[in-house]
Amino acid sequence: MAKRVMTVDDSRTMREMVSLTLRKAGFEVSEAEDGRDALSKLRTTPVDVVITDLNMPHMDGVTLISTLRGDPRWRSVPILMLTTESDATKKAAGKSAGATGWLVKPFDPARLIDVVKRVAG
Repeated sequence: MAKRVMTVDDSRTMREMVSLTLRKAGFEVSEAEDGRDALSKLRTTPVDVVITDLNMPHMDGVTLISTLRGDPRWRSVPILMLTTESDATKKAAGKSAGATGWLVKPFDPARLIDVVKRVAG
């Protein structure tokens, strides 16, 4: 059975690029446009990995990660940050919130697939 991944990004183009890349690698992918949308969809759509942007309206990636980590259902689900940010302070905030890993945009498709396969188990 294919592993399920949710990609969370306010850029439709970025969500589509990540989704296409992962679908070609055999993953099932759902999309959300920000943290609030992701939390709403995750109530009914279980996933094996979450990939989230950092800077988004309504709820940013760090808040999404903190919220998910506070819920027993999502405490052990790998969460990757995929963002243009490479600032050490922001990385530390993501890690402190519970991010499993950090990838910088623009992403390398082969690396994204490799990291997702590794964390998905």
